Amino acid sequence: MGGITAQHNRMVSAEPKLPFDTVTRLIDVMVALMALFVLLPLMLILAAMIVATDPGSVFYAQRRIGRGGRTFWCLKFRTMCVDSEERLRDLLAVDPQARAEWARDHKLRNDPRITGIGKFLRKSSLDELPQLINVLKGDMALVGPRPIVESEVVRYGRHFATYCQVRPGITGLWQISGRNLTTYRRRVAIDVSYVRAKCLPFDIHILAMTVPRVLLSRGAF
Repeated sequence: MGGITAQHNRMVSAEPKLPFDTVTRLIDVMVALMALFVLLPLMLILAAMIVATDPGSVFYAQRRIGRGGRTFWCLKFRTMCVDSEERLRDLLAVDPQARAEWARDHKLRNDPRITGIGKFLRKSSLDELPQLINVLKGDMALVGPRPIVESEVVRYGRHFATYCQVRPGITGLWQISGRNLTTYRRRVAIDVSYVRAKCLPFDIHILAMTVPRVLLSRGAF
């Protein structure tokens, strides 16, 4: 009996198993495809509202850093005015408090660049729906660290290598842990903790926790 059990264990261990990364990638693609199919009517309505509020491009693409340190174009619904860069530059030139907030968090709680529909999109996190396309392209995952820009690398310091080990995600541990209510240093620590603990059950837990966080709009601005 013991010999049969040992033989069975050897056979099981010899069977080819899909790597964890392959399994999560398959899940990401399937869920992203289904989500795009279901949400397409909503996305078309939002696109029309964006153009009606502030004529210009529906999407906003920004260079972000992904897995392995490679850069990619991260897609979002446009939430800012077409002259957003000029507005930011003018504000930071005359407002020391806003300048300090921008230097600390790379965000502004009262951002003059955001359109009326843009505020709603950010509060509800609907501005990130186009990132489902990034998931299909393999630039992002459903769950992972928040994708960062080049200027944020220095804030990660020696932890940047850890960040680069996985694909950035549409949602992640940071998004369900307070988002913009946390400090940047805390955000880095959260990203590192996620990468070290990454597993399928953990990703499923984060996805499940994302729903109530989005509905409550906690920490989103």
